[in-house]
Amino acid sequence: MEKGKACQDAVIRMIKALLASYIVTGAFLLVLALLLYKLQLSESIVNIGIIAIYVISCFLGGFLEGKMMKTRKFLWGGAFGLLYFVVLAVISLAAGQGFSGSSSHFVTTLILCMAGGTLGGMVS
Repeated sequence: MEKGKACQDAVIRMIKALLASYIVTGAFLLVLALLLYKLQLSESIVNIGIIAIYVISCFLGGFLEGKMMKTRKFLWGGAFGLLYFVVLAVISLAAGQGFSGSSSHFVTTLILCMAGGTLGGMVS
């Protein structure tokens, strides 16, 4: 019985961290869109901004996850980064966006999300 309760608690904590991270992602993307509108940013600057937003959001989520889990923080942070990426990829596919970039862009985004989450977990 204890093991089931611990598993449920871990899932709830992960969902809370994901929710916080996606709220931060949405807010930063709105700011980036405003900057794009006002400053006429180039495509390369926008792409760098999007990547930075992913890393910052995964760092925050990994940090929160590490604080909530208390043990093996870096592993929980890495798991958070992986889950963040999976949800992001599923939403992208559901929206019809697909994986328009090369497979290297896909893998790079995966690595950056996991690295951001792991670093957040380590810092926590």
